[in-house]
Amino acid sequence: MLIIENTTEFALQTRSAVAVGKFDGIHLGHRKLLHKILEQKKEGLTSVVFTFDTSAAAFFGGEDKELSTKEEKRTVFGQMGVDVLIEFPLNQKTAATEPEVFVKQYLAKQMKTAYLCAGPDISFGRKGAGDKELLARYAKECGYRLELIEKVRVDGGEVSSTRVRCAVRAGEMEAVCRMLGTPYSVSGRVEHGRRLGRTLGMPTANLLPESDKLLPPNGVYYSSVLLHGVSYRGISNIGCKPTVSQENIMGVETYLYDFDESIYGSQITVQLHAFRRPEKKFENVEALRAQLALDIAAGRVFAV
Repeated sequence: MLIIENTTEFALQTRSAVAVGKFDGIHLGHRKLLHKILEQKKEGLTSVVFTFDTSAAAFFGGEDKELSTKEEKRTVFGQMGVDVLIEFPLNQKTAATEPEVFVKQYLAKQMKTAYLCAGPDISFGRKGAGDKELLARYAKECGYRLELIEKVRVDGGEVSSTRVRCAVRAGEMEAVCRMLGTPYSVSGRVEHGRRLGRTLGMPTANLLPESDKLLPPNGVYYSSVLLHGVSYRGISNIGCKPTVSQENIMGVETYLYDFDESIYGSQITVQLHAFRRPEKKFENVEALRAQLALDIAAGRVFAV
């Protein structure tokens, strides 16, 4: 997958099928858009995802946490078979781009868009003035076919990044999974921790999530871990480990079942399936050990 970043001066060489969106969380609605452009590869078009390197909410001073980090998005797009990812720089200059200029300059001229799909609530350009009506108005002149993709509905409501974010914040991981089509995940490299888990006979893999990654409430979660293409059952603690640490550093610590290998430095993805209990400070390490044993036993029989 070709990644175009940190520039507005790019030019694709072939006619393209373009999906435009924020793609935060890459939920079922986003995946519907992606499947549409991937279908167009059969017509000889290059599949292109156009998104921003910074979310509009973060840029304009609103939401500062993301459902998907940049690397997580790149991984999903690449695995799905997207040909080109454009991470358009969002800054004061580009945010002031007139919608008509965006369509004519970037979509038509630089991306050679022949097929364009987006959600019905799309907004772009200066003050978000660009919308589906403007895209439809310029379709013939700019030589692209526009397809507006209706919202996907799950559990009686429309799937959106906002709705997914609310469910994550509430720790409703089963609902999040239904809206994403896959478990909510946290990715990163395994870090050296305090090795307390190993001394307790319960070795764990420790991740330090990126600061802009949205995490569910502190607590213990039934989980699984993807490592080198293999999925392992696990149980994870998200939080600061108050019983054994005063550092107040957020981490994701996972016990992997039937696993005893050194994976320090390895890239893993922790998938969160369901909430078990909130994080708490125990009276002593022995009380913590007893609770961890109960958590691990429960996780072993949890239906992933």
